Amino acid sequence: RVPGGPRRVVMLIKEYRIPLPLTVDEYRIAQLYMIAKKSREESKGAGSGVEILVNEPYDNGPGGQGQYTHKIYHVGSHLPGWFKSLLPKSALSVEEEAWNAYPYTKTRYTCPFVEKFSLEIETKYFPDNGHQENVFSLSGSELRNRIVDMIDVVKDQLYGGDYLKEEDPTVYQSQKTKRGPLTE
Repeated sequence: RVPGGPRRVVMLIKEYRIPLPLTVDEYRIAQLYMIAKKSREESKGAGSGVEILVNEPYDNGPGGQGQYTHKIYHVGSHLPGWFKSLLPKSALSVEEEAWNAYPYTKTRYTCPFVEKFSLEIETKYFPDNGHQENVFSLSGSELRNRIVDMIDVVKDQLYGGDYLKEEDPTVYQSQKTKRGPLTE
């Protein structure tokens, strides 16, 4: 920023394409399961958890008709004590607003401590293995600045605490659908 000049807004446009061996409807069920599981895991101990402020249907919002939620994630338990003691309380929470009109969702994250920061995520689910171009109707300039990242759930490895053998798609086989383990 040039002193006395206008503030520059930086916007990163990153598109993740994640082909999965599921139908769009099957993924919706899996997504709801994982959201509930993660919320339970994050709600253990002091200074942690998810606070649901609003959870209501909407008729005329992003994606048309869907479910709106407004949550506060208390993230203090994820920080070292010495670091947490240096921060104001407003830095220990993240707010999430979400509009779920599946197969379209829009989510916005903000932190009260950093007023001018926000992260917006738009998601569209298609039965196409990630081959559609410009699903978000980006302008020519936005398309030129967009970064596309293909994620392969079989080849892209997780490390350390993120890896769980019981969730590894190269090992797991569903008893219900008889799918898996996945290979290239």
